[in-house]
Amino acid sequence: MPHEHLDVLIIGAGLSGIGAAHHLRKHHPGRSVALLESRSELGGTWSLFRYPGVRSDSDMHTLGFGFRPWKDAKAIADGPSILGYLHDTAREYGIDRLIRYDRRVVSASWSSADAQWTVTIERTDGGAHETLTCNFLLGCTGYYRYDQGYSPSFPDSDRFRGPIVHPQDWPDDLDYAGKRVVVIGSGATAVTLVPAMAPDAAHVTMLQRSPSYVTSLPSVDGLAERIKRVLPDRLAFPVVRWKNILTQIALYQFSRRRPEQMKAFLRKFLVRQLPDGFDIDRHFTPAYDPWDQRLCLVPDGDLFRALRKGTASIATDTIERFTESGILLSSGDHLDADVIVTATGLNLLMIGGIELTVDGEPVQIPSRMAYKGMMLEGVPNFAFAIGYTNASWTLKADLTGEYVARLLRTMDERGQRQCTPVNRDRGVTHAPLLDFDAGYVLRSVDQLPRAGSKAPWRVRMNYAYDVVALRFGRVDDGTMEFSSPAPASAPTPVAAEPAAAGDPA
Repeated sequence: MPHEHLDVLIIGAGLSGIGAAHHLRKHHPGRSVALLESRSELGGTWSLFRYPGVRSDSDMHTLGFGFRPWKDAKAIADGPSILGYLHDTAREYGIDRLIRYDRRVVSASWSSADAQWTVTIERTDGGAHETLTCNFLLGCTGYYRYDQGYSPSFPDSDRFRGPIVHPQDWPDDLDYAGKRVVVIGSGATAVTLVPAMAPDAAHVTMLQRSPSYVTSLPSVDGLAERIKRVLPDRLAFPVVRWKNILTQIALYQFSRRRPEQMKAFLRKFLVRQLPDGFDIDRHFTPAYDPWDQRLCLVPDGDLFRALRKGTASIATDTIERFTESGILLSSGDHLDADVIVTATGLNLLMIGGIELTVDGEPVQIPSRMAYKGMMLEGVPNFAFAIGYTNASWTLKADLTGEYVARLLRTMDERGQRQCTPVNRDRGVTHAPLLDFDAGYVLRSVDQLPRAGSKAPWRVRMNYAYDVVALRFGRVDDGTMEFSSPAPASAPTPVAAEPAAAGDPA
């Protein structure tokens, strides 16, 4: 039985996959496109995480799609609102009809002789395995494992009598009302959980080994709302979007170039937000510079409000061991707890753990450089979406979808079927793909492809730069090689025997 063949196969139906599908349908309406989603619902992160208070840590004017403006006044949105936005976008643009659920891509094998991928698919709903072929493969799988969060081993954790919950596996029936809760962690998830649980819990303690930089923004962008009242929608949205993009870039650049001034600014803000006598140096002053790790956003100052009310507190210490009734700290203090939440991070996973081979040779991802932060050196007709560490994920994912559409159009114009990034510059040295000190990156840096010291291998975490390079820069740049399979050798013609008398000639 012949396999189904597609022009483009997108792996993943989250923010990146939905955006990429839109760009492909817009620029290549005649191409066949499908999205494979390993879960039973679209949305990626926003359908997976269900913990209390789950929300964006970027404004929705930039986390939302450039082609479909976010219209809600609340720019820092909750998870259910974002998931609704993704469902509405997929339905409005007909992308929902392209998604095939409960299908996990296990492996993909490229054949240069055929200029196509053969993709092996595991049915997560118990159905039979499937195989299909495609001309171009686009990985929109995110960057972490969906089936398992990162949980370090804590001594004597089995002695604790209450539930221990990771936010990635939040149970629907967890009852924490009137109970003492300890949230282990200091990142975006922890600073979201603490104020969300505090109104119902007896008390919530955020236990952190080391602090993070935390600041606050209003959930409603007042300037954006004023701009939307003055300008028509077609003008207001790009103005607001670029306002926020340039603000993000300016904040990041200022933090990197003037770290001491940024530290002073953040500390001054915290003094105004926290109770008198609060130990800011211990609980909110990291050992690293701003934006060595991502700056945690607290919308409307909800974490600080909980600390002022006394419904939440912070402990900065290390764990000696778990006990039957809580956690014993290295200082000798004991945190009483009925529920422990391990907001300890993610397990990084590139391209969903898919095994790639090219002409029978396995692709060792950590040994390859990433071309323009979205393709692998020496791997034809393959791209992946990965976002910024210092701005909204969707900004880079959207540019990736646009660039793939440009790449396909260039192949059409040249009449060629393969595109492969190839490095021939011996002066290029290797660099980390994500130059970022977050724990989940440091734990898994050996799983990532590498960046390079020069363009187009150098990764710049700067949307304005990437707009110029990816939207307007040359696709045929001398590094991207275009080709087509060599035609199969024609069989040697066999001379016909002379016809006998009376036979038809």
